[in-house]
Amino acid sequence: MWLFFTLATTLLWGLAELFYKKGAREEEKYAHLKIAVCVGFVMGLHAAFELLTSDLVYDPVNLIRYLPVSLCYIISMAMSFFGMRFIEESISDPLENTSGAMCSLLAVVFLGEVIEVPSVIAILVILVGILGVGYLEGHGSTDRSKKLGKRMALIAFMMPFCYAVLDALGSFLDIIFLEMETSPLVGVTEDNIEMMANTSYEITFFIVAVILLIYMKIRHVPFELPTQRDKILASVCETAGQFTYVYAMSGNGAIAAPIISSVCVVSLVLSHIFLKERLSKAQYFFIFLVLLGILTLSVIEGDA
Repeated sequence: MWLFFTLATTLLWGLAELFYKKGAREEEKYAHLKIAVCVGFVMGLHAAFELLTSDLVYDPVNLIRYLPVSLCYIISMAMSFFGMRFIEESISDPLENTSGAMCSLLAVVFLGEVIEVPSVIAILVILVGILGVGYLEGHGSTDRSKKLGKRMALIAFMMPFCYAVLDALGSFLDIIFLEMETSPLVGVTEDNIEMMANTSYEITFFIVAVILLIYMKIRHVPFELPTQRDKILASVCETAGQFTYVYAMSGNGAIAAPIISSVCVVSLVLSHIFLKERLSKAQYFFIFLVLLGILTLSVIEGDA
């Protein structure tokens, strides 16, 4: 069954990226905030369902204790939603998935972990791919500044990197928070620590969604649910993917992790088919290097 949940997670998160992109319309000024609201409310519903149907005894103090991790993930996602308004999903998703490599580097620097030579090579391949994509963003037919202006083009292109940095920081903090010996969470056991952390994250996202909704109401930003179909579908796929992810990793995590990391490939294919995104040959080459590095690193780390 773990393989079924692994493939389901990969497909669900790939679909989530597709619907995120469809919902992040460039001309819709507050599209990124609306997506965050939809995600927050769906996650809030899922957290409520888990609390009502499981035997988890949840201590609200964990909301505060897990807040640094939750905010890293929530802010990174909001930045990703903003960047999607201007950057092709074929470009943004592979760049965002470099967060795994960044997390590995953080573990080396701050936790004293050792990276083997193959992992170093994979990270260097990712770096070459990123530098190539970055160079093409400001030159030739892919010069986005001609359309958006230099300032907005730079901000838009930096969003996937901001996501990757914050997501990597969140993942790095999770290494500490999800270890029984170092976790500051209370009332946790080996069996419920991941669920306790995820519930804290989902409730925090729900609270942030309520705050954003109030903010948009004050600014008189229209938010009619019937017009938010793509945003809601993305939120459902995202949350459903989180649900299946737990079961995928609990079965055979060493194999499941590299398969799930291929979600950026799924996203690339779906964007090509349904969004009709077309990149230059040079862009595809450097994106391929990024994907190759990510998948290689995932396989190496999964076998470690």
